[in-house]
Amino acid sequence: MLQQDPQTYFEQLEAIFEEREPDIKAFLPEEHRFSRLREEYKELEERYPDHEARPPLFGLPVGVKGILHVDGFETRAGSKIPADRLAGQQATSLTQLKDAGALVLGKTVATEFAYFAPGPTRNPHNLEHTPGGSSSGSAAGVAAGLAPIALGTQTIGSINRPAAFCGVVGIKPSFGRISAAGLVPLAPSLDHVGMFTTDLGGTLIAAPFLLADWKPENLDRNLAPGTVTLGIPRGPYMQGASDEAIAHFESVMIRLEAGGLRVIDVPAMPDHAEIVQRHYLILAAEAAAVHREWFDEFGMLYAAKTAELIERGREISDDQLAIALEGRGKLREQLQALVAEYRIDAWISPAATGPAPKGLENTGDPAMNLPWTHSGLPTIGMPSGWSANQLPLGIQLTGSWYGDERLLAEAVAVERALRTD
Repeated sequence: MLQQDPQTYFEQLEAIFEEREPDIKAFLPEEHRFSRLREEYKELEERYPDHEARPPLFGLPVGVKGILHVDGFETRAGSKIPADRLAGQQATSLTQLKDAGALVLGKTVATEFAYFAPGPTRNPHNLEHTPGGSSSGSAAGVAAGLAPIALGTQTIGSINRPAAFCGVVGIKPSFGRISAAGLVPLAPSLDHVGMFTTDLGGTLIAAPFLLADWKPENLDRNLAPGTVTLGIPRGPYMQGASDEAIAHFESVMIRLEAGGLRVIDVPAMPDHAEIVQRHYLILAAEAAAVHREWFDEFGMLYAAKTAELIERGREISDDQLAIALEGRGKLREQLQALVAEYRIDAWISPAATGPAPKGLENTGDPAMNLPWTHSGLPTIGMPSGWSANQLPLGIQLTGSWYGDERLLAEAVAVERALRTD
């Protein structure tokens, strides 16, 4: 996988760490990180002396979000809970990457239990601004050149929002397409494992090793622009974006149409307020169940935002939760029906309500990501330009249920149109 001499590569990467990581704080501290990496790379070379027989991701350094278990590393999930109480088996997603030859670069900073209480990570484009969350360190680390790829998770907007804020690609697959085994859950019915890369090229390299039942025949990297129709979900959902985000989005639509893609308006999600309410009900109820024992024992160690979520969830009945869970499938069916009716290939929308907010006290609003997470449909966040204060802005593509390969092909067509306009 490494395209240059590994000794040179690790020297360059170590130099980037020394220069940027003290300010960005994307990774959890680790002594002798690069000594370990060089030793592990040497072990890989000894295991695969034949260059032709080496696995496809040979030597690729990967950042791993702090809520995912990694053999040989503590898992604190951004919290103050004793690590031994959170211990578990290594994340299946990471094992899949390691089996393909990847190396663990380190664990990245996450908000507490992947909710809203932020860690110390800063936005690489402006250190006074949030990188987003909850996959804060993974997004910022990739954006800063500290890692070519990093694993993240999304329960509301924790991949696509920080990807937009940091100007990188973030993929949230169809629900369950990447195994969630080996993570400290927040809400199991909503938790998605995904990844960040600097561009779609990196995503295309790693995706076959992460997504179950990968179907390469559905990934046409040379889709003709005129064969792709994108639908804008007009209605109350789009009203969640700021004026700046909407102005930028509309300008991107003009660029895409100039590049040969078809973009149409589709009335969608008139019940958006109910979708949001249902999502947060599921989140609170399931978080309360996951944290029941931990919170009883260590409640005083939880951040106020997380504690409030858990306490609220304890008031939700099983019947209320069951009804809310049924709504996930109904939303997916409604969106799929609109795709068929209007003959669109994918939805397109702003990836965030605007550029990254100033300050590190909050990680931004996940409103533009929530419905797609609720439905479980696959999404890809892509950088698309810059705000007035020179922070990244992004767009978000949403595909059909388990149509991740096709969505990646459509994202390539979008990227090509934006690059050549």
